[in-house]
Amino acid sequence: MSNGFMGEFQHSIDGKGRLIVPAKFRDGLGNRFVVTKGLDKCLSAYPRDQWQKLEEKLAALPTTDPNARGIVRMIFSGATECEIDKQGRILLPANLREYAKLDKDVVLVGISNRVEIWSKDVWAEYQEMTEASSYEEMAEKLTGFNIGI
Repeated sequence: MSNGFMGEFQHSIDGKGRLIVPAKFRDGLGNRFVVTKGLDKCLSAYPRDQWQKLEEKLAALPTTDPNARGIVRMIFSGATECEIDKQGRILLPANLREYAKLDKDVVLVGISNRVEIWSKDVWAEYQEMTEASSYEEMAEKLTGFNIGI
């Protein structure tokens, strides 16, 4: 993957809804990138090239399929272009902050081709839930994908 986002960083959102993007992620995201609603109640930030690839895949989905329509609506209705200011911050719109329950403490997680933005509490709940179901079980269910972990 060209961007190769990885790692976990904790930051805070200020009273105006601005979030510092970790320096480690800024180069890969670029000065302007797309943030939208993600799965599991987080936000997903995509560099322009990765957003374009996702857009093409979503446009190819059949509009006759209600699941496809739902996912396309969720992703595009929440999409916004963000620009990094001189202090390394982006402004997250209120509707996206509300969707992801972002209040003050935030976790940014590098996920290969995108950066996920989580509420610290929701991230902790998600980690608890996934650890309870066991990463080994998840890996076993993915054996057909030949990922080699």
